[in-house]
Amino acid sequence: MFTFKGGIYPPEHKELSRDFQITDAFPSSKTVTIPVTMGGAPNECVVKVGDRVVKGQIIAQSDKYMSAPVHASVTGTVKKIEPHMVTGNTESPCITIVSDGSDETAYMTPLDPFSCDVKDALKRIKDAGIVGMGGASFPTHVKLNPPAGTEIEYVILNAAECEPYLTIDYRTLKEDADKVIDGLAIELRLMGAHGIIALESNKADLLGVLNDAISKTGYGDDMEVRIVKTKYPQGCEKNLTLALLGREIPAGGLPAAAGCLISNVGTVCAISDAFRLGKPLIERPLTISGGACETPKNIRVPVGTNVGDLIPEVIQLKRGEVAKIISGGPMMGFAMTNAMFPITKGTSGVLFLTKKETYIVDESPCIGCASCIRACPMKLAPVMMARTIRTSDFEQAKKYGLMDCIECGSCSYVCPAHIRLVQRFRYGKNVVRTRTAEAKAKAAAAASTGGTK
Repeated sequence: MFTFKGGIYPPEHKELSRDFQITDAFPSSKTVTIPVTMGGAPNECVVKVGDRVVKGQIIAQSDKYMSAPVHASVTGTVKKIEPHMVTGNTESPCITIVSDGSDETAYMTPLDPFSCDVKDALKRIKDAGIVGMGGASFPTHVKLNPPAGTEIEYVILNAAECEPYLTIDYRTLKEDADKVIDGLAIELRLMGAHGIIALESNKADLLGVLNDAISKTGYGDDMEVRIVKTKYPQGCEKNLTLALLGREIPAGGLPAAAGCLISNVGTVCAISDAFRLGKPLIERPLTISGGACETPKNIRVPVGTNVGDLIPEVIQLKRGEVAKIISGGPMMGFAMTNAMFPITKGTSGVLFLTKKETYIVDESPCIGCASCIRACPMKLAPVMMARTIRTSDFEQAKKYGLMDCIECGSCSYVCPAHIRLVQRFRYGKNVVRTRTAEAKAKAAAAASTGGTK
């Protein structure tokens, strides 16, 4: 099996939801709260309060290339446009739409992805508002249009799904393999590359399903399935590239620098829908799980559905058992203050964890055991990064690899002192980025003043 050095083996807990088929759900309030921007450059609203919008209609967009438009996920009336809490416990401008129950849609005209011009194909992907659905939400049309002179040899479909609890990719592959293969084939056509489907060994039962779909659709020469070791964070793009190709993505670089592109299972399905159905990215499949959840399951909801509006009609919880709500997986997800946050294009799951599952304990002093160094999949020195951040020596922290940290949480997981290392690294990164932005602003101001003189 293909793998990488380092990493950890947390309990998987996938048995809670992996056997449940994806079912459609709708918020009890019949209302969606859609963030104006969900990946890429900031968008601006193109609708106003009181407007009637149709499912699939663009409601926010930008003229910037690095942007992805946002569409109405239901047909109804715009109730309000104001800041609302989103993943990360920050407030972001959102458009609230009240559904009128209509089935009316405003989809695009279907487009043959294998006969249309490449520019038209990339435009279709952008117009559909497709972004990476693995969590990063990077605009897909930008990823599929690498800089001139960049040779892309491989497109890797990340089906590792290494985060504990999450099973939505597994169910998508099991239930809709033909669509997955179709979306991957479209990417291969655009890139002129070979496809590799990276499947963790705990999902090896899907090997036959995927190979049958590849054979049935006639792409046997263009793509293959490779089994990677079940280990966290196997699904990180840097680890996946190193494990499968033996190539290392350079510090600060993208997978394209190693001759490959990496896509998520949900993303390629959205690409297929955008061409075959003309359907924008307006729905999100995700896993609902956790020990405090009475009904772990995999569901599909309109983008903008508030999690709280699924309780208790869709999500039933154990009374008094919820100790933490997480948007995403337990390793890299965000703990939320309450359930009234919207499901976005990048929401892969929502977890309701018990006190026992969260294991909340106080920190104790670092004992210098180096467990974090052995676990770090990026071959960094978390202990030294934490020490230099504590003394506000951020330049030294950068030398130890602060900006190359992927915030996977492996170091925090193995730390016997229970030090919140990832939180420290996020803080350190924010300081570095703020200082860099301030330095650039000063330099630009100085250059502008000099030019005026």
